[in-house]
Amino acid sequence: MGVTTIKPGVLTTVQDWGRSGYMGSGFSPSGVMDTRAFRIANLLVDNSQNAPVLEFCLAGPTLRFTTNTFIAITGGDFDPKVDGRPVPMYAAVFVRRGSVLSFGAPRRGMYGYLAVAGESFRVPEVMGSRSTNLKCGIGGWKGRALNTGDYLPFETKGLDFLPNLGSHALNGDAAFYGFDETETVLRVVPGPQDSLFTERGMATFFEEPFSTTTKCDRMGFRLDGPEIETVNGSDIISDGIAYGAVQIPSHGRPIIMLADRQTTGGYAKIGTVVSVDVPKLVQCAPGRTIRFKRISVQEAQQLFREEARHMKALEKMVRRPCSGGISPRRTARRLTPILEAQALASDGEKLWIELSQTDAHKHATARGEQG
Repeated sequence: MGVTTIKPGVLTTVQDWGRSGYMGSGFSPSGVMDTRAFRIANLLVDNSQNAPVLEFCLAGPTLRFTTNTFIAITGGDFDPKVDGRPVPMYAAVFVRRGSVLSFGAPRRGMYGYLAVAGESFRVPEVMGSRSTNLKCGIGGWKGRALNTGDYLPFETKGLDFLPNLGSHALNGDAAFYGFDETETVLRVVPGPQDSLFTERGMATFFEEPFSTTTKCDRMGFRLDGPEIETVNGSDIISDGIAYGAVQIPSHGRPIIMLADRQTTGGYAKIGTVVSVDVPKLVQCAPGRTIRFKRISVQEAQQLFREEARHMKALEKMVRRPCSGGISPRRTARRLTPILEAQALASDGEKLWIELSQTDAHKHATARGEQG
């Protein structure tokens, strides 16, 4: 049981948190571009945090489901539809066997995410991750993006019930991404090579606006804007590159390194975008105004803790008891021994559920006279 790919969309891949611990061997971590949308998608369908999802960019896939299940769609708004009817984002949605999920052009955002209940897609784990590394051709679905006709199996054969389904919905996440604002502010911890830039260069980076360009992919986002001045060039002896690192090549304009970044690089890094702000960046379309704000390591750590608390709060909201949260099968299993015990105690008499109102009254009267 799973999904058949009718149309693959643009760069539709299987991703999870990423492949950690192998950068020293030359393998980039890969993983989702928008970690926030990824976590919320899995939360909405009661998956574990690292269950693999489908990530797509610019154009979503068209998929046919071969079993009943629940899905959640987060990230950019790609106008999702099931069998031609619009379905909500940031909510658990029931899809039936044979249903077709399709997407339109992005109305806002760049990357979309599809999570499937029951721990999602069954793909092999490679070096501790199910993420697709496109350059190495490993992980995910055969180490590549989806093609027409691909069939992705699910971990769970099929699902007809999700506990507390009425609570598995959120009011989107537009406030976090700031889609309706005129610019995106990214908080940055300076370093590790900020000493290689002049005071004027540092002031340019933190005070002047930049803009996203079409030169962006899973490896990194190249920005356009004023040239950032260095003391004596930006070439350094190659060293490791962190998630969100801001490299300044010889042309003097920032490149922010992301999921499929190279493991080492020889350009000075003026700072690192805090991890909680990277999802805002990757959802920015070309031409979006970007500003950088300087913060300390301690402030970055506090932001990370606040995000963790926020996710815990969302988890409580999604799992709170509500109508529709009772499983008919589970209820039937609990009632069966009660009804069986009642049947044995009646000693051949009709059960109360079989009696008409008149019979029930006579039955009660007779028992009262005998007592």
